[in-house]
Amino acid sequence: MTISTTARARRLRVAELASAVDVSPDTIRYYEREGLLPAPERSPAGYRLYDRATVERLRFIQGCQRLGLRLREIGDLLAIRDTGSCPCEPAADLLHRRLAEVDAEMARLASLREQIVTMVRALPADDCPPPPAPDTTWCPPTPEGR
Repeated sequence: MTISTTARARRLRVAELASAVDVSPDTIRYYEREGLLPAPERSPAGYRLYDRATVERLRFIQGCQRLGLRLREIGDLLAIRDTGSCPCEPAADLLHRRLAEVDAEMARLASLREQIVTMVRALPADDCPPPPAPDTTWCPPTPEGR
């Protein structure tokens, strides 16, 4: 479908849209292929032409990505939003699940940190021993024998 020159003046080409939200034009095309962006209108020359509402849609997508939501989940929220319904309840469910994932990752990282601290404390303080022989470990055994 083509549009009039007046309407086209209010539209953004893919590079302009990409620049407005600081992503690559390929990202815009990818989101379109994945269904996150509706197929845009086309100019008589075949250029994609996006309306200004697409900028806000992309900012919504970026915000969801910063929270760690997956594109499929973002697509589900957008589909609900596109019906005119409020996506708050499904968004709350997704965010609670994401929060649990973040909490689990933080616990895993805290455990990893403790393991590293234990290894650092087990290192000799002053005189470092000579380099180990081939096929041996660099670190002395820990007090637990590991």
